Amino acid sequence: MAAEEGAMSPTRMLAEGHLRVATGGGAPADGGIAVRHLPHHHPTKKDNVGGKTEKDNHEGVNSLLSEELEKLANGNSKIPGTLDEYRKLVVPIIEEYFSTGDVELAASELKCLGSDQFHHYFVKKLISMAMDRHDKEKEMASILLSSLYADLLSSYRISEGFMMLLESTEDLTVDIPDATDVLAVFVARAIVDEILPPVFLTRARALLPEFSKGIQVLQVVEKSYLSAPHHAELVERKWGGSTHSTVEEAKSKIKNILREYIENEDIDEAFRCIRELSLPFFHHEVVKRALTFGIENISSQPSILKLLKEAAASCLISPNQISKGFSRLAEGVDDLSLDIPSAKALFDKLVSTAISEGWLDASFGKSAAPDEEIQSTSVVKVKRFKEECGHIIHEYFLSDDVPELIRSLEELSAPEFNPIFLKKLVTLAMDRKSREKEMASVLLSSLRLELFSTDDIIEGFVMLLQSAEDTALDIVDAPSELALFLARAVIDEVLIPLNLDEISIKLRPNSSGSQTVQMARALLSARHSGERILRCWGGGTGWAVEDTKDKITKLLEEYNTGGDLGEACRCIRDLGMPFFNHEVVKKALVMAMEKQNDTSILVLLQECFGEGLITINQMTKGFARVKEGLDDLILDIPNAQEKFGEYVELATERGWLLPTFASVP
Repeated sequence: MAAEEGAMSPTRMLAEGHLRVATGGGAPADGGIAVRHLPHHHPTKKDNVGGKTEKDNHEGVNSLLSEELEKLANGNSKIPGTLDEYRKLVVPIIEEYFSTGDVELAASELKCLGSDQFHHYFVKKLISMAMDRHDKEKEMASILLSSLYADLLSSYRISEGFMMLLESTEDLTVDIPDATDVLAVFVARAIVDEILPPVFLTRARALLPEFSKGIQVLQVVEKSYLSAPHHAELVERKWGGSTHSTVEEAKSKIKNILREYIENEDIDEAFRCIRELSLPFFHHEVVKRALTFGIENISSQPSILKLLKEAAASCLISPNQISKGFSRLAEGVDDLSLDIPSAKALFDKLVSTAISEGWLDASFGKSAAPDEEIQSTSVVKVKRFKEECGHIIHEYFLSDDVPELIRSLEELSAPEFNPIFLKKLVTLAMDRKSREKEMASVLLSSLRLELFSTDDIIEGFVMLLQSAEDTALDIVDAPSELALFLARAVIDEVLIPLNLDEISIKLRPNSSGSQTVQMARALLSARHSGERILRCWGGGTGWAVEDTKDKITKLLEEYNTGGDLGEACRCIRDLGMPFFNHEVVKKALVMAMEKQNDTSILVLLQECFGEGLITINQMTKGFARVKEGLDDLILDIPNAQEKFGEYVELATERGWLLPTFASVP
């Protein structure tokens, strides 16, 4: 297999069934979907895959997996906090799945791991392992992804995993000569199975190098698979899908069950058929399809509502699956409106009925409704949070103390309101001078590293852009300012270009917000955009970024050859680019690794930190950048990994880094 890429890649900046798969090649005797509830240890059968018997594979896999999960259960091991730890645990899960074909077991074990932030790696690892095996495992991998979709794997994580695969196509080709075509089938299959949106192809093309093999994969997907006649059937049968229960077949069975129920209203028979599907992870499709029938045929609504209500009451369909089904239809109700103009109103009525009868969570109505803030169960709590974060931001503009702001924000203990904080921060900064705007951008970088998720950042900007027209009443150039904040967020790697598409999708076409996103794209596509946007608030002294890097290199070299500590600190201060001090940290650490005596460099970092010249955020960013490039550094500095480990330990002890840094992938 191709070597895995490092913990950080362009994708990391990218920016959410219980099917018993036949492992022996035969279909279930009854023609239905073969299912099985298996304990953790399973009886073994001969099955020559990869040159080993299933018994050999299974015993080794079970031994490793049981050992790891036993540690988790007994508290002797932590939930994987790093990508390396996660890797060690998911490989046995995938190996065991290929041996047993038990989707429910794989889902259960993956769920026990937690670490949702690493699930994109599971997608990548599952497919890359299947690519190097027989068609049976390839088919099993596609079925597992479809089965885990919505419950464990969000659309965002699946997209991120596929993006990682496209970026590493060149590496995969080294070990798998036909990797381009095999990966193309996986991408096409994911689109046919509706776990990847078709727009993924457009977004991925924009992020990949023009002549890369990843682009070749996308071309094969479009020309050889998705544009072919009867492409869905072609793709699903590519790996012998006829010997397995495919997602499309499961959907067809669900449609037939619901049609028959609408005709005879035999609810017991409908429940029996749904149980026989043995697809608890796919029950959201039952809900979605039933609601669609109810919208298409209004007279069937009472029967449909009765079916779903009793299915929820009897726990046949879980509350989570009910919500997922409603959410999936909510996402597609605009398309449904093209054929049924009243679809939106009918859907809202179904939602209202389900909530009033108690079988749909009341929070669904709030999350589905367009809310310029975010989901909120308490208006009072939101109001209080806004007041508190207003005080925190004003104090930050006076003190420029990022660590203190982060501590204050953590004390509020309201991470669900992070998007509101972002909106408040940028809104207040826009009404002030360039200094505060620069500080706001610097703070966003810090928050992205330590507190905010990509989803928080995206949601915050969506809220800002949705209210752009109102903001423009008070701040005349608000659209231009917002476009600069968006572009700066991309340059600072708080967002990735793909996130701009996600933001744009959530805005009204031709609205002020949509036009602002277009302005941000134009800024980013301009020549030398990085340097210009980095200095958009006058953060630097007008030097180009490369000039600044050269000056940093020279001052460090001069200091390291016997220069004065105070003079070095003064030179760093005179750069006038505190938001770029992570470059000082990065170059200092690399220089320390290269020198026999690294004491003086570490003394300089200690002095800079002690004076407050380099903040904990800039330290963290600098260390993180070195960590990303360790694989390349090792080629020139064989002991770079050991050295870096020592520096991290020292920095953590002295407070330069937060203790959590070591667990960040």
